[in-house]
Amino acid sequence: MAPPPPDRARDLLARPDFLKLWLVGAFANAMRWLELLASGLFAYQVTESAFAVAAVVAARQLPQLLFGALAGAIAEAVNRRTILLVALILPAAISATIAVLAVTEALQLWQIALANFACGTLWASEMSTRRRMVGESAGADRVGQAIALDSTTSAGTRLAGPLLGGIAFEWLGMASAYTLTAAVQALCAVAVLTLAYRQRTAPIALAQLPRDIAEGLAFARTQPDIMLVFAITVVMNAFAFSYTGLVAPLGQGEFGVSPALVGVLAAAEPLGALLGGVLLATGRVRPDGRRAFVGGTFLFMVALLALAASPGFALAFAALALGGLGTAGFGNMQSTLVLTGAPPHLRSRLMGVVTVCIGTGPLGVLVAGALAEAVGTRTAIATMAGLGIVLTAAAVRRYRRP
Repeated sequence: MAPPPPDRARDLLARPDFLKLWLVGAFANAMRWLELLASGLFAYQVTESAFAVAAVVAARQLPQLLFGALAGAIAEAVNRRTILLVALILPAAISATIAVLAVTEALQLWQIALANFACGTLWASEMSTRRRMVGESAGADRVGQAIALDSTTSAGTRLAGPLLGGIAFEWLGMASAYTLTAAVQALCAVAVLTLAYRQRTAPIALAQLPRDIAEGLAFARTQPDIMLVFAITVVMNAFAFSYTGLVAPLGQGEFGVSPALVGVLAAAEPLGALLGGVLLATGRVRPDGRRAFVGGTFLFMVALLALAASPGFALAFAALALGGLGTAGFGNMQSTLVLTGAPPHLRSRLMGVVTVCIGTGPLGVLVAGALAEAVGTRTAIATMAGLGIVLTAAAVRRYRRP
């Protein structure tokens, strides 16, 4: 789904709750990506190990696999505004603690890994809380437009976050980088406090949660498009986006560039995704939603093969930017196909399952890190992307529409 035309975007942004949720997502997610790059750079400077970097990055993403489905079920019973508020306040406190440790020169790698895991646990609620609230605040007839605008903005946060992370780490250090993220997340929490969001909740029954999740999965099995979203989301995160854990060793180890330019390299794919969103928004590209989702996936993985073969920094940047055009189609349709294909009472549960699928990413990051240690960074990226292409083709064949 393309981002809405300018007049429709203005109509969405005129809705106070949507505007606040959109801005909170933009700023909070940018800070999360900033921390992810800064923690990876810190790990590489301390250890010069690609696997250590991958492990630190994986610690931030692993909770999505462990707790994503649970977060989706809980979001049906607990007020989503409260969940979102907690998911901003606690990471702000954790980031402030890391900043203090950095100032006192007491910061160690295990503390960064622990902080990443704790913040990632709270981040696991993103899809089933804030993303669902975005769709609901826009109104039933504008869910697709709202998600498209939010997804395009998400590409912008993945662009801004690494850029800021690389610059802040090189010029200001860990303390200033984490002070910035703490302050921004605290301001986002203040914005959430002013939401007029209302939700009907039911008493939570822990014993009922497995059955609730199973009910959502049973429905999903009847919907080829939703099952395709699950399958390709796993492949993209475990095999394609695993390259993110190798950006620091690729930039500093293979290309010999500064931390700031590592941030530029990390921002290349989001830049392409942002440009792809603009192409969709202007109507220059009007693909079927399912085709945009699948085609974008293939394009990104082919771009990763080109990245692995790039002889220098400039061509690597270009390859990732081209691949970002593909992730625009993938990202815009990931939530929309689920939210528009499921009844309201199952949406948070199914979005929780999407979070679990996204949570397979750190497993791929760890595998890619181990491969990089054994056969080199470039070969690791190419191997993961090649496997991803094969598995994507299998998923498309398996979940064809009747």
